[in-house]
Amino acid sequence: MSIPFVSQEGGCKVCGRGVEGYEGEYVCEKCRERAPFFDVAVGAVDFAGEMRETVLRYKDAKALWLTEDFADWMEAAGRSRIDVSLADIVLPVPSTLMRRIDRGVNPAVCLAQALARRIGRSFRGDVLRRVGAPKKQANLSEDERWENAEDSFAVIRPEFVKGRTILLVDDIQTTGATLSGCAKALKMAGAWRVWCISLARAVWNS
Repeated sequence: MSIPFVSQEGGCKVCGRGVEGYEGEYVCEKCRERAPFFDVAVGAVDFAGEMRETVLRYKDAKALWLTEDFADWMEAAGRSRIDVSLADIVLPVPSTLMRRIDRGVNPAVCLAQALARRIGRSFRGDVLRRVGAPKKQANLSEDERWENAEDSFAVIRPEFVKGRTILLVDDIQTTGATLSGCAKALKMAGAWRVWCISLARAVWNS
């Protein structure tokens, strides 16, 4: 299988989105219209083709043996756009209790732990949690995803966040709404910067 690595040259310097016909770095129209709370988001591979099926198997905890390879890709992608050595702490995007029960594990935790080891940063899985009863993002439109994720996260250990640069890890970045929702909670708790790295990034059509 050919690995569809995301090009890290050019594109939106906030969400990482590339637009055909544009070169260099810029802020894309989506980020200008609805500025996310994170400072930068990086994806390692395109969520498409055979890789899409592989990532979905991983997300359902059926291919966790791929964690180390995936973390390698994420580290390379992250280092190409940000100075990961400046991150103070690595956090996973939290899953709901029912998802953890169904899967037995949160894949974002596995990725975050592996990435933290590679870059020599501290991992914490007890800082950020989901709150309320948000709907499943996959069933929502883009606007609904942003509304659903807006206040769905809370920081329960602010002492690990205040004044720090946070490296937030997720398995799939679709619209960026979930990452932005997490970043909002982190910044409200005093985080200085929030950098995001996802294993896979959805492919935009425009």
